[in-house]
Amino acid sequence: MIVTDRPEPWHLRTRKFLRATDQRGELVRGARFLRRLVPGESDPLAPSTGRSSDRLARLLTEAGADRPSATRELGLAAVQAWQAVRRSGDQPQATNGLTVLFTDLVGFSTWALQAGDERVLELLRSVSEVTESIVTGHRGSVVKGLGDGVMAVFADPGEAVNAAYETCSAVGVIKAEGYLPHLRAGLHRGNPQRVGDDYLGVDVNIAARIMAAADGDEVLASGSVVDELDPGAVIVRPRRSFRAKGTPKDLRVYRVVPRYSAT
Repeated sequence: MIVTDRPEPWHLRTRKFLRATDQRGELVRGARFLRRLVPGESDPLAPSTGRSSDRLARLLTEAGADRPSATRELGLAAVQAWQAVRRSGDQPQATNGLTVLFTDLVGFSTWALQAGDERVLELLRSVSEVTESIVTGHRGSVVKGLGDGVMAVFADPGEAVNAAYETCSAVGVIKAEGYLPHLRAGLHRGNPQRVGDDYLGVDVNIAARIMAAADGDEVLASGSVVDELDPGAVIVRPRRSFRAKGTPKDLRVYRVVPRYSAT
């Protein structure tokens, strides 16, 4: 009597084929590239607003997080595009310009290389939650997460300065093993071009360059921001010899610290 192995059922073969296809490197890379082209929030770990789409994004991220998946990337892209449409009316409106804020954790990348994913994600969640709370409390809006920082916009430059300073102070007391968080911030006022839920243009680039020149716990602002502030509400010190690629040669940059009333 000859015994032969029974062929594997067709539905199991199909499942294995689809799983292998879903994990193919070129398909995953293509899906990630497509997701980066979609306007809106690309970081599923960004501060949650309580929307069902935020919860869905986190579930998609955490499901099978130990393996690459083109389907998961495309699902996140769809959620991201939906949020961009739904949030199109959430940004502050201003007829005379907007103040753009960028923040960044100083020395984060070096620490993250040896800290491990769990500690890194825990810190980023804490920083994101603090930032979202302070920005919205000052009538601003977080446009997008940038890994270890954010981009936000404000109609009122005074609120933007206060939010930047308070965020730096609040992040400085967050505890992380082996790392003392120091946030830096850069502000510039102009007329960035709105594209969906994002903003583009020279004014956005200038704000990012100013942030990159700041030290830890420091808030730098361009002259276009400082000129709109109440002189009695802030302490202003010129940042001399400021030079950054892609910024105007006559750009004025200042270190700003809010004056808080004792009452």
